[in-house]
Amino acid sequence: MASHSASISPNKRFLIFFDFDETIVDETSDDMVVEAAPGQHLPGWLKDTYRPGRYNEYMQRVLAYLAEQGVTESDLRSIMEKIPASPGMLTLFQFLRTRPAHDFEVVLVSDANTFFIEAWLRRAGVRQLFHRIFTNPATFNKNGRLVLRPFHSHECQRCPDNMCKQVVIRDYVARRTQERGRPYQRIFYVGDGANDFCPALSLGPRDVAFPRRDFPMHRLITETHEAMPGEFKAVTVPWVSGEDVITRLRKLVAE
Repeated sequence: MASHSASISPNKRFLIFFDFDETIVDETSDDMVVEAAPGQHLPGWLKDTYRPGRYNEYMQRVLAYLAEQGVTESDLRSIMEKIPASPGMLTLFQFLRTRPAHDFEVVLVSDANTFFIEAWLRRAGVRQLFHRIFTNPATFNKNGRLVLRPFHSHECQRCPDNMCKQVVIRDYVARRTQERGRPYQRIFYVGDGANDFCPALSLGPRDVAFPRRDFPMHRLITETHEAMPGEFKAVTVPWVSGEDVITRLRKLVAE
């Protein structure tokens, strides 16, 4: 599901993508909902149903279980709203918001879901910063259960069945480039996880990948540089705080 704000100016110089879990927020939102479960843990029989590459289906079962235990929309929203931002991330958002209007087009690409993300962004007061949000659709049914669905299907062997972020960003960049009539000056990708490595592979040599230092995305980039020099083309700038991202962006927007 792609949600969006008003139509986007065709004059943006730069396109910046953000992941959500452990990038914008300092936790994994799917893990945090366990706090709503009885005793703050899930039963073993439920955890045993997880299968690699099929996490979205597993979370559908978790959300159904939570609803059966009486967990409400308000309970889930309250948990999401309390998740802390990653270090310096709100400062980075403030930087992006105060730049000239033609600088940054900001897009979120996440394997979380619409409800978790929208709840957190609105509580943090940063929803309007994002021009597009690509994530798994989630809506409450008449029984009060949060029903999660896969974002799409794809053929990428690296990514979970329900989302390949490289497919998402390739399609988005191609469509926006056609709408604008010209490419972006640079594309940036801020992430942390293994599923952020795949989209970053599509970046070019003028673009910048911002992997969270020592997280899976960073390790995969490092391993790729060692095993297959030239395969990963983007400039790599690891971050510990959003302020590390600001430092590099300041230099690039001034060029």
